Amino acid sequence: MTKKIKTSDGSIVYYMDGKMHNWDGPAYIPQGNKRAAEYWLFGFQYTKEQWEDRKKDGNGQPFHKTAAGKAAGARV
Repeated sequence: MTKKIKTSDGSIVYYMDGKMHNWDGPAYIPQGNKRAAEYWLFGFQYTKEQWEDRKKDGNGQPFHKTAAGKAAGARV
């Protein structure tokens, strides 16, 4: 489960299992500045384009976030 943390300087960080991670958008938004956002998956940093490619690929995603999981009637 991804946890959202907002720091005292306004930065927003998403963590999963102690690593920066967010499938739904940037995992690090420094001081709330979305233009400087950083994309992380499982503790590895990616450019926005690389992150979008990884997201489309679907490897490593939970079954309920894949097309096959939704077609099988998985509960979300």
